[in-house]
Amino acid sequence: MENYTKNIEEVFKEFHVVKSKGLSQNEAQVKLREFGENKLTEKVQESLVKMIIGELTQFLNILLIIAAIVSIVASGEVTDGLFIIAIVILNISLSVFQEKKASNAVNALKSLSAPSAKVFRDGNLENIDSKLLVPGDIVTVEAGDYMPADIRFFETVNLKVDESALTGESVPVEKDAQVMLNEPTPIGDRLNMGYMSTIVTYGRGLGIVVNTGMTTEIGNIANLLNEVEDEMTPLQKKIDKLGKLLGMISVIVVVVIFGVGLLYKMDVLDLFLVSVSLAVAAIPEGLPTVITVVLAMGMRKMASKNAIVKRLSAVETLGSTTVISSDKTGTLTQNKMVVTRLFDNHTIIEVTGTGYDFNGEIKGDNTNIQKLVEIGALCNDSSISGDTLIGDPTELALVTLAAKKKIVQKDIKKKYVRIDEFPFDSERKLMSTVHKIDGVNQLYTKGAPDQLLKVCSHYLVQGEVKPLDDKFIKTIELANQGMARGALRVLGFAYKELTEYTDITKQEENLIFVGLTGIIDPPREEVKSAIKICHKAGIRVVMITGDHKITASAIGKELGILQKGNTALSGEEIDKLSYPEFLDLVKTTNVFARVSPNHKVMIVKALQETGEISSMTGDGVNDAPALKQANIGVAMGITGTDVSKEAADMILMDDNFTTIVEAVEEGRVIYANIRKFVGYLVSCNVGEVLLIFIAMILGWGSPLLPIQILWINLVTDSFPAFALGLEKKERGVMDRNPIDPNASIVDKQMGYAIGFQSVFLAIAVLASYYIGHNIIGGHEYMGQTLAFITIITGELLRTYSARSETITIFKMNLFENKLVNYSVLFGLVLLLIVLFVPGVNTLFNTNVNLSFGSLLIAFGLGFIPLFGGELAKLFK
Repeated sequence: MENYTKNIEEVFKEFHVVKSKGLSQNEAQVKLREFGENKLTEKVQESLVKMIIGELTQFLNILLIIAAIVSIVASGEVTDGLFIIAIVILNISLSVFQEKKASNAVNALKSLSAPSAKVFRDGNLENIDSKLLVPGDIVTVEAGDYMPADIRFFETVNLKVDESALTGESVPVEKDAQVMLNEPTPIGDRLNMGYMSTIVTYGRGLGIVVNTGMTTEIGNIANLLNEVEDEMTPLQKKIDKLGKLLGMISVIVVVVIFGVGLLYKMDVLDLFLVSVSLAVAAIPEGLPTVITVVLAMGMRKMASKNAIVKRLSAVETLGSTTVISSDKTGTLTQNKMVVTRLFDNHTIIEVTGTGYDFNGEIKGDNTNIQKLVEIGALCNDSSISGDTLIGDPTELALVTLAAKKKIVQKDIKKKYVRIDEFPFDSERKLMSTVHKIDGVNQLYTKGAPDQLLKVCSHYLVQGEVKPLDDKFIKTIELANQGMARGALRVLGFAYKELTEYTDITKQEENLIFVGLTGIIDPPREEVKSAIKICHKAGIRVVMITGDHKITASAIGKELGILQKGNTALSGEEIDKLSYPEFLDLVKTTNVFARVSPNHKVMIVKALQETGEISSMTGDGVNDAPALKQANIGVAMGITGTDVSKEAADMILMDDNFTTIVEAVEEGRVIYANIRKFVGYLVSCNVGEVLLIFIAMILGWGSPLLPIQILWINLVTDSFPAFALGLEKKERGVMDRNPIDPNASIVDKQMGYAIGFQSVFLAIAVLASYYIGHNIIGGHEYMGQTLAFITIITGELLRTYSARSETITIFKMNLFENKLVNYSVLFGLVLLLIVLFVPGVNTLFNTNVNLSFGSLLIAFGLGFIPLFGGELAKLFK
């Protein structure tokens, strides 16, 4: 049995403690040794050495290291090998730096723990370090205190606790030690319990510690955070797969070349050198660096749009998102309670305006409305002064309502001073205050409509006081139910004149019922259109909230989240399902209500198991495990706790759902650009392998030297690739379905493009080599030099074609991307340096006394690959 279902005497008996004395010091010491300190623990972080080894064993890095070793051994020179090793070190350094910055959410969770606790030991009240609390301790809490552990209350006096850290709901919960509950009861409804790290906002309480440390509800969250394992992102999987594919191609081609070379009775050392050329040619050495830089630039761009991305790989994962699971309060809604409906005992009246803004209108006016607004402003402990909000969100909504009637709360409170009060408590569900109104004492009362009706004998309607009857009670019940179905929190208002009285607690009777208010945390206006964009983009939006199912469903319908064919599930209903049943239902359930942290993780896992790439938003401590489990965890920057921010991959600085949608769009743009430069780089690598392979078959030897291939792969190709990675978004990026996480980055369309471009590149370079070696001649390396010029020219010109996978250069603004223009010019300048600067041209073996005619031929042949790139766009 759970402690919230037990009689308090059973709990005392179970922990062998006397209510009046608490534990003795000796008993506490024994229990401390048995249960350990009341603190959260975290799993051991991976060492720096392990991180480096993990990166070294990435397939693409292994290939690069092998290529470097073969290069050094075969050629007897270290220049080429050191080039490659430098790239590996750079890639590993960037990755490890990112991992070292990774979040430590459990550490942030620790900061929520109470530093000390007021506990009864040996009958004396002591203030001790909360780490020393043990199950069975009797503790006292009051307004302003953090709950030091999980507590079963046995005495509460007007106790209210802010449990948003656990439930996500901002309205404080009224606690009642005497209530008896059944199992299972959601955390937010356990009125006789207090949970570690929640905050007492009102009243006081006494309770017995039932759980400490990692066995508390907050400890459960820490456990969930520790259990979540990091997974490779879709892009990491695709690049890893691509690296393996290129590695296999490289091995096969090397084996074939060796066989052909041996048939031609070539020198074994020459074959080794050709193998080095092939190994270097097959691997896009610059690819990891280009991806890292482009993702980092994407992070900067998203930051300018209020989305702070903490993890590089998260930028791309956003583009693959198929489900956005969003918290309700503050993300989909404004997190500001507002009165939207009044019932004046005759008619439902609309109230306009948003949040705590005094601009708005009550679309009706009569005696009831005047009296109701007056009661709401005076029977109220909250206040609004500029941007300063003090008090309960529901009461703040009533202050705002009064302002819309031109009633300034601080002025009316001065005019009608509060003489007496009977504070709200969870048993009565009412609050009453006494004010002198025009020389007469009046009792003003507000509270739950059903409870308020029980203490009313009359009602006010159209300026007339009438006796309460069954017909009117039915009218109020119907109005109450209608508002509740619309997700409104309903309050009733009443008053009576007082003559003489001695005890206000005896005066809540024979009241005059005035009317009802319907209060809601309304949806953000911009969210509806953002959800429509998501649906158009093939992205499903799911609401996960700690609020009640009726409220959540109503908000879901209004926002377009809950549509025909969709269902809503509560945490209680989830607990009754088998996991296979839940997996089946999660495909159509778009609203999850009254859920616990465990439920949230379970929902995210289930979505992932059904093939979804899930983004999860949240702001509370209770959201942290699900944020960490999700493919993309999104925390709120304004209302978010440090714990949620640490667990998340991205932080929204404006707490706005639309920012997620913009980030998803940016993620899609970045992924599209990654495809462009991956296709660009890989087609060059395939082209290099193809031309060396054909040259070897023809018995020509290698048309390019290893250092020339490295220069092309690392320098010439890298700058245009960076420029392509920063290409502007193309039209219709959010009109397509999400990127399939299981699809290869080199799909059918890219395969055609790579095939065409590599063939045309190989033809152009082989032609250039043949002309230089056999026709022009005059130097040992004339063929290689012309081939070098042609391949670089072809690669630079092909950048313009690579700006779009589908739009031809004739239909695009060719020179719109200035970075492409600069990279092409820079590439040409570098080429001229390699060709004509003494010392440099010696290193690259390009000091061959080039004539203007030979330059013209080599540059002219460079246009052929551009033609191949455009031809490939005809095959979609």
